[in-house]
Amino acid sequence: YFSATGQLWGNPLYQWIVMAGQGYRWWIERIQATLELVDIIRIDHFRGFEAYWEIPAGEETAINGRWVKAPGKALFEAVEAALGHLPILAEDLGVITKEVEALRDNFDFPGMNILQFAFDAKEAGSLNPTNHFLPHNNRPNSVVYTGTHDNDTTKGWYRERSDEEKDLIRRYLARPDDNIVWDFIRLAMASVARFAIVPMQDVLNLDSDARMNTPSVLGGNWAWRYRPEALNASVYDRLAEMVDLYGRDPVLWAEAEAEIEKTQLVHSP
Repeated sequence: YFSATGQLWGNPLYQWIVMAGQGYRWWIERIQATLELVDIIRIDHFRGFEAYWEIPAGEETAINGRWVKAPGKALFEAVEAALGHLPILAEDLGVITKEVEALRDNFDFPGMNILQFAFDAKEAGSLNPTNHFLPHNNRPNSVVYTGTHDNDTTKGWYRERSDEEKDLIRRYLARPDDNIVWDFIRLAMASVARFAIVPMQDVLNLDSDARMNTPSVLGGNWAWRYRPEALNASVYDRLAEMVDLYGRDPVLWAEAEAEIEKTQLVHSP
């Protein structure tokens, strides 16, 4: 999505054979420690637990490499055996295969939908209706974002769209584009996706100067900071109305999920 030559981070490879021999203890302790700080963990580059792109040391880009299988199923089975059900979101973006999807679904991990990736054209002047990022194609067990830390803000992103793309977006929304950021927030909230995540920059309707990160660019990233005074009663009320309208209250979600789980237990063979 962000670089034609891939992204080369220079990370050393995990010694999976050694980790397996230790029962994946390092991963169990790492995830356990993280859950002491947060309620839900998002695993970036989840596909690397099924197979990862191995690049020889000394390469200047990520083009030259090979896919190497990883012990994802055995790893997550060991972690679940130690910690129970894992509240994990899987970043399933990039080169995603059926094997990656099977690993994700085997552990019931929600995948990701990015609204900014939804509006590609099937042909000139025609939206691609099968794009799985479009809200009407979202899977219930997923999380929908207006954009992530790697995307531009929605306001900045929309400004850079072509006239054709803007027309497709307006037609999909059936609205003018005078309030595009909040229209995207509404799309996320109204999605069937289990979770909806909206960056604070979008809540505040900020432009590209508030972008958090630009992939493959060194320097100038992760510098934006939210300050409490940036929010006001109008923004609070607007967001609260959408949360209430689309049932995004976490307490209501927990109660609904508990009822669904009880129903499944009653009807299970």
